[in-house]
Amino acid sequence: MALTGLWPDRDADVAAAPGEPLALYVHWPFCLAKCPYCDFNSHVRDRIDQPRFAAALRRELAFESARLGRRRLLSVFFGGGTPSLMEPGTVAGLLDEAAGCFDLDPGIEITLEANPTSIEAGRLRDFRAAGVNRVSIGIQSLEEPALRMLGRRHSAAEAVAALDLARRLFPRLSFDLIYARPHQTLAAWRAELRAALAIAADHLSLYQLTIEPGTQFEVRHRAGGLVLPEPDLAAALYEATGEECARAGLLAYEVSNYAVPGGESRHNLAYWRYQDYAGIGAGAHGRVSVGGVLRATRRHRAPEIWLERVERDGHAMTDDAAVPAVERAREALLMGLRLAEGIDLERFQARTGCCLDEAVDAGILETARAEGYLRLTDTHLIALPEGRLRLDALLGALVL
Repeated sequence: MALTGLWPDRDADVAAAPGEPLALYVHWPFCLAKCPYCDFNSHVRDRIDQPRFAAALRRELAFESARLGRRRLLSVFFGGGTPSLMEPGTVAGLLDEAAGCFDLDPGIEITLEANPTSIEAGRLRDFRAAGVNRVSIGIQSLEEPALRMLGRRHSAAEAVAALDLARRLFPRLSFDLIYARPHQTLAAWRAELRAALAIAADHLSLYQLTIEPGTQFEVRHRAGGLVLPEPDLAAALYEATGEECARAGLLAYEVSNYAVPGGESRHNLAYWRYQDYAGIGAGAHGRVSVGGVLRATRRHRAPEIWLERVERDGHAMTDDAAVPAVERAREALLMGLRLAEGIDLERFQARTGCCLDEAVDAGILETARAEGYLRLTDTHLIALPEGRLRLDALLGALVL
């Protein structure tokens, strides 16, 4: 296992106390089909040995808990891939295992990602019985032509039906939409978003379409067969998204996520606030404090190799490395400035071992403040709406 170089006098005494609360991510790497825009670690298989994969996930969880100690568990997130293709008994077994390994927070959030195909919608009652209390449904669009373009296997009618069922079963519900699609107009997006908000619950994830390396869309984009909106239109679409959501009572607490107050994703907040999270399953990543040192973990991506290694060794980690102070600071900035609340400077220093002025370009910071992109107070660094609109470029210049 590779260890990165450490800053000799700055890495041993920072990160987190042994009792740092924990979020848990469980990756299920299988899908019915590979969407053309997707670069996640997802795989299509004709046959999956579900009991064998379930046993391996439980074994990896036991391995993690043995080295992390008995932490307070704030959230569990079943992601993928398509975790709603898991047997509900697998989910129940993992939650039982987690309850034996950790102290469950009284308000623990247990999320499962699902698609609105009839196969997956039919399992929702069983997932609720297994202990899931929040679902995140990959709708992606409410327009039939867009669903076909995005390679989705459900119809708009199936999406609405799945949402209706989920609202009756789960106390909390989110769904995803993708916008800034080819040929999409501002008026069309406003209409689609208003229709979505009319059936939304407490949370929406609204992502601009991006071209990711290694996807089918990248091939089409390079060949000129897939053209995204011009930057000015993309910016207008983003601004309209915030306006429509705010009108419906869902506030932009993160660049692509909108919620009623209290409806924010507690699990994803752990990422953005740079808290501890353990990741198990093929390709899963983690950031966990072990012995007071923050470590970056990663599992083998290939499901079959992951499975064999877990059965042989109890885990399938390919990386388990202490995160140097400079990387901790960089990661905390890249994640935290996505949040409307910004970065708590006291926690930033305690977590990274760096002061803010050691981690950012002072000249860029001052320019960004003068231009109204960032706000710096005695306690927080915050990206303002104009800054979040151009956050990727801003971070590229600001973060050392």
